Amino acid sequence: MNSSTALVHVHELTKTFGATRAVRSVSLSFTEGEIIGLVGENGAGKSTLAKMIAGVYTADSGRIEFAGSEVSFRSPFEALRAGVAMMAQEIMLVPDATVIENVFLGSTPRRGIAPNKSKMRSDFKELLELTKFELDPKAVVSRLRLADQQKVEILRSLSRNAKLIIMDEPSASLTADEVARLHATIRELARRGVTILLISHFLEEVLELTTTTIVMRDGEVVKAGPTKDETIDSLVSGMVGRSLETRYFDNDSAATQQVRFSVEGLTNSALHDISFEIHQGEILGLAGLIGAGRTEIARAIFGADALDSGTVTLEGKKLSVTSPRDAIKQGIYMIPENRKEEGLILEASISENMMLSTLKRYRKAGSLSTRKLGKRAVELAGEVDLRYSKITQSALSLSGGNQQKILFGRAVEVAPKVLIVDEPTRGVDIAAKRAIHETLLNLAKSGMSILFISSEIEEVLGVCDRVLVIHQGKVQVQFTAPFNQKQVVAAFFGQTSGVKHD
Repeated sequence: MNSSTALVHVHELTKTFGATRAVRSVSLSFTEGEIIGLVGENGAGKSTLAKMIAGVYTADSGRIEFAGSEVSFRSPFEALRAGVAMMAQEIMLVPDATVIENVFLGSTPRRGIAPNKSKMRSDFKELLELTKFELDPKAVVSRLRLADQQKVEILRSLSRNAKLIIMDEPSASLTADEVARLHATIRELARRGVTILLISHFLEEVLELTTTTIVMRDGEVVKAGPTKDETIDSLVSGMVGRSLETRYFDNDSAATQQVRFSVEGLTNSALHDISFEIHQGEILGLAGLIGAGRTEIARAIFGADALDSGTVTLEGKKLSVTSPRDAIKQGIYMIPENRKEEGLILEASISENMMLSTLKRYRKAGSLSTRKLGKRAVELAGEVDLRYSKITQSALSLSGGNQQKILFGRAVEVAPKVLIVDEPTRGVDIAAKRAIHETLLNLAKSGMSILFISSEIEEVLGVCDRVLVIHQGKVQVQFTAPFNQKQVVAAFFGQTSGVKHD
């Protein structure tokens, strides 16, 4: 990375939030047409660095040069006009606007003062041809599934004709096929001379796609160089400052022969006659393509979506679950896919979030015992390996991995008989992911029955005792460990020829 010919050169950038120094004197250069991978644990400073380059944050000190000139962007819009586009990890769309309106938000082609709708349609068509995405331009964004909203974010970044595009976890919500299309798009953009800064927790993605890799730890760049010289082990070692086993540890199964929980004939507009059982201490995985019906099964069991027919049985007793509150009262708890919108009150403290479902336990004579509440929250934080400064700080101030650990702490406090977890490690770093896996295994060893949903096939096969593949709202086939990954993935697409049906 030769700074004299760089498209971007950052010199001694520093950014502090309160007592936390998020970025410490970082200096880097990116050349035209380069694909750079930026990796590190949650809280390492990756997103903060990217947001300073993109004008979201102003650096406390240091300078940024872009296309040969020193710049000081005061807003993302100003950066965008100069040729820097950022696709943030948190989806930031106008929910009531259409797909095409969101894609061209802030850069709408115009004929005089009116939007040039013909130009918008033709430009949108070109973007779809480039990415091979399938999206209805007239669809309202709020009605799209999370993966399709992610595609809208990607298209919006590409529509800017930027010289530098920063992508923060762009593949987190995409299927394997959609990720392959995204990678092809990134390579084509680089071929056209666009520089891509890719922030990703998927180390295999970084090794496959990028030409240069930067590793950050505790706000500092600890190494930067050609990706071809790196391995997963070397990247992890740089990220955490020590060697860390990256493979899934052997799961000494805690499953017993006793059936704890079962569903039979679950049916609604998205599900067709879903039946299965979970044993005490078992981790049962639901695998399949996004949109196959995995989350819909979880929501139906938890009372978030209505059923047309079917029964839910816990320890031999048929349950009547018409709301999440009913489910919690009867021993079922769920950690949802979207932690920020459905799981956490971001402005509330760690302790308040962690104890949200059990506040009544800490009330006496109508008043809340904040001392007991805080003491218990600290205990739970230790159990789930939560990293924080003080238990009263807001959930918003934590990294994504630590936000997810709050939800696990809440689940430990609730102590359900059945725990449903939907994409529990999405957007978290490798160390946080390992801690979450260990928490799940410990909960299973305590006798809890767990329904585990993940789009990462290696994760599903590495953590679960059994796996059900869901295809078009139906249970396609069941697999029992040890798993054949090729057969499991083939079943995602309805291919079960030669598969032994357990």
